[in-house]
Amino acid sequence: MLALPAAHAEMRVNATATANFNVTLTLTAGCTIAANPLNFGSAGVLGTAINQQTTLSITCTNTTPYNVGLDAGSVPTSTIANRLMAGTAAGNTGSTVQFQLFTDVARTTIWGNTPGTDTVTGTGTGVTQTLTVYGQVPVQAFTPRPDNYLTSITATVNF
Repeated sequence: MLALPAAHAEMRVNATATANFNVTLTLTAGCTIAANPLNFGSAGVLGTAINQQTTLSITCTNTTPYNVGLDAGSVPTSTIANRLMAGTAAGNTGSTVQFQLFTDVARTTIWGNTPGTDTVTGTGTGVTQTLTVYGQVPVQAFTPRPDNYLTSITATVNF
């Protein structure tokens, strides 16, 4: 009888060699911010204050100090002290409705955009932190014509 060659020859290991390598990552201080819309709903005569709130989501690297500011909005005559929404219909863009943004539920501390003065501060934890923005449309001395009133607020996180 003939001997057939083995289908797989046994491999013998006589020696080994190894190498180590480093795996690295450098984390720098960083933050992200996301904002939800603030909708005051629908109203007729603005004879009573309308209160609503929304949230901002801040995610900063662990132990990174930050502050969050809100600007005056996109209506050209709006200021931090006197925020305005403007009408959106043709011929009504000059009509405005006053509103304000606050850091507290009592709506006594205006949320502005000057670090160390009227912003909200915190320290990153490495996970998302939620900040509440308290809004109010106060009683208006004059209720403008029916329309959709709008502004765009920029929220900025400084770190």
